[in-house]
Amino acid sequence: MTDANLQESLLAWYRANRRDLPWRRTRDPYAIWISEAMLQQTRVETVLSYWPRFLERFPDVASLARAPEADVLGAWSGLGYYRRAKALRQAACAIVAHHGGSFPKDRASVLALPGIGRYTAGAVLSIAFGQREPLVDGNVARVLSRLFAIEHELGSTSSQRELWDLAAQLLPDSRDTGDWNQALMELGATICIARDPKCGACPLSGQCKALAENRVADLPRARPRPLPLDVSVEVLVVRKGAAWLFEQRAEDAPRMSGMWELPTRETGTHSGLFRAAWMPAGLFSAGRELGRARHTITRHRIEVRVREGAFSAAVPMPAEFRWIEPRRAATLGLTGMARKALALAT
Repeated sequence: MTDANLQESLLAWYRANRRDLPWRRTRDPYAIWISEAMLQQTRVETVLSYWPRFLERFPDVASLARAPEADVLGAWSGLGYYRRAKALRQAACAIVAHHGGSFPKDRASVLALPGIGRYTAGAVLSIAFGQREPLVDGNVARVLSRLFAIEHELGSTSSQRELWDLAAQLLPDSRDTGDWNQALMELGATICIARDPKCGACPLSGQCKALAENRVADLPRARPRPLPLDVSVEVLVVRKGAAWLFEQRAEDAPRMSGMWELPTRETGTHSGLFRAAWMPAGLFSAGRELGRARHTITRHRIEVRVREGAFSAAVPMPAEFRWIEPRRAATLGLTGMARKALALAT
């Protein structure tokens, strides 16, 4: 099968079988950019609810650039990986300042924007503008690794080089580049999945080296994952009338900087994600348990214990704490764990 036949087979399959996702109904580079940012490390089902709400609140680059960072984080709250939201706003400011508010069309300018790498640049330029730009995400990496029986471990320099070279070589010459890139991603998301791939339904099964060599289950070769870390935390619900006490994470926090949470401390081995203890000493006392939950942040498996708490009036309140009504807090940039704790306590 030639590259042209491969392209024809995959594009025909995609046009007959693609999921009807809302960001596929537009060629607006801003809307496509937002969808690609959200889809990184996030399930499609989750993005389906966040994407239209985000666009309703920030319908264009200018509105996103004008928005306070806290508002953007609030709209992003629950998606995780909050640096993506901060980078979106920073990039929007750069687009307004240097490109007249229009998403740039040349690769160098796109890659110069905060938070945009090769994948996002390739996605927006090919889908929105029909440019011959490749992309490689996790789904494309899996498809190409099996199709061409690539031996390198995923994530290695040699693997990345080979995958991007292949992705560039396979691009069609026509303006079908956007559909082609989406077809590769769709194949990896729905057919060439990590476990139990549906090889019998794959339009490229006759070309797949891994299938011919009975090695589909062995490819792609993944790097060993680091062992999970177990973390135990206490979350306090401290009330004063209708308001609850919330804490804003420091801007230099290793994760979730600037986000809001209920007063939280680790009770076991300190991971560095949360306070080892509330400071200063004696700031809080903990009461009865309200419930428990589990939460995951990268490889950290967190057991959350939600308890009633009291604030010591004898200790000055640190600047990062604020009394906020829970329904108003829901519009802030709350961490995902804080949302789980709120659900247990209300």
